[in-house]
Amino acid sequence: MKLLRAGPSPFVRKVLITLEETNLTDQVELVDVTASPLTPDPTLTAANPVGKIPALMRSDGPTLYDSRVICRYLDHRAEAGLYPEARIWDTLVLEATADGIMEAAVLIIYEERFRPAEKVSLDWIEGQWAKVARALDALETRWVSHLHGPLDMGHIAVGCALGYLDFRHEVRSWRTGRPELARWFDGFSARDSYQATQPEG
Repeated sequence: MKLLRAGPSPFVRKVLITLEETNLTDQVELVDVTASPLTPDPTLTAANPVGKIPALMRSDGPTLYDSRVICRYLDHRAEAGLYPEARIWDTLVLEATADGIMEAAVLIIYEERFRPAEKVSLDWIEGQWAKVARALDALETRWVSHLHGPLDMGHIAVGCALGYLDFRHEVRSWRTGRPELARWFDGFSARDSYQATQPEG
């Protein structure tokens, strides 16, 4: 299998951590591509028509894309139990919440990097951050008990989301007013899989 990736994408990192946690890393070749929203790599658009990463190319079936699809596939392949049936809906909602944080955080970066300076909308940026803040508050107030349960995909996704906020939006100080979430992340970020997938650039 080949995993198409680009830069420090938190969605790619979610897949990389899943590979580490399922012991499938040695079965996947990592392929770097360009994932610019303006001029995506032809290799990427051939694999995923919407030009987004990650994409997992398989020899025995069509390319899989969207990190949720890829992670679900890898978990199924390894029988790792990262989507436990006993709490599947909580796990899926937690993963979706974390993915929403990542999407909004990435869109802020896109607004700042790909739009001409005179056209950058600060109101739009703050609107995206408001999504992040609401989701973080929900994690702090409603999801901490789930986060302290056995590792599942919700944990991995939240860890990647918080790591990306540290990496790209440190000035926003997401930990302020969220001590339980910060404490949980301190523990999660010590995992070998998290340490092995530190972003660069």
